[in-house]
Amino acid sequence: MEVKIGVHNATRELVLESAQSPEEIESTVRAALADTDGLLDLADERGRRLLVRTEHLTYVEIGEPVERRVGFGTV
Repeated sequence: MEVKIGVHNATRELVLESAQSPEEIESTVRAALADTDGLLDLADERGRRLLVRTEHLTYVEIGEPVERRVGFGTV
């Protein structure tokens, strides 16, 4: 699952591939937003962790990665 995270005052979004389901990611984001500590903690497929303070979040996009097509043929 591809997760894109927008952060205040950052020109680029954070992107990670997660093995979690969309529902699991959504519940993690909602719990982080509701928590007084305010820290979003996600792990990617390689086991790396991404920690973002929720006060800096602008958006979280959860979706399937789009595969890029190469070539000129149509399928």
